[in-house]
Amino acid sequence: MIRKAEERDASSLAALSIEVWSNTYLRDGVSPLFADYVLSEFTAQKFRNAIGDPDLAIWVSENRMGIDGFVTVCSAATPELADCSPLEITTLYVQPRHQSSGRGAALLHRALDHCRSLGGQSVWLKVDAGNGRAIDFYLRHGFSKIGSTDFVIADKAYENYVMKTDLLHPVD
Repeated sequence: MIRKAEERDASSLAALSIEVWSNTYLRDGVSPLFADYVLSEFTAQKFRNAIGDPDLAIWVSENRMGIDGFVTVCSAATPELADCSPLEITTLYVQPRHQSSGRGAALLHRALDHCRSLGGQSVWLKVDAGNGRAIDFYLRHGFSKIGSTDFVIADKAYENYVMKTDLLHPVD
């Protein structure tokens, strides 16, 4: 079931984020730098604040045991590239064991429908350049790579692709 996030979901969203982010990006062990980032970035309080932010919309995928994925749309994002709109999918996380189950696609479609309801013509997102599985997922769902940017932690930069899709002429 896909539903709008509620304040009571904040701790589950934080825990899920830590799981997915760590599984995706911590490939060679956990350094203090990344541990500090994860523990300061993914907190229940930050998710409570996000759920109450009028510029953000968060939907969760929920099974009988709890939340197994979520998507966040920002309607007032600062575009990374000149031809990007203020509509950004900032996060699409699905627990690893639930990936390839259709949850990610359902969450993505809900986010795209929301962007259309706001009158958007396009929406963009950033994805780790080394995350081939996510890149392939977005390509299958009508996104195309339009450039790149860096995700920076401390003094180290990691390439992210900027991908965009046309909301007026959807692929799928």
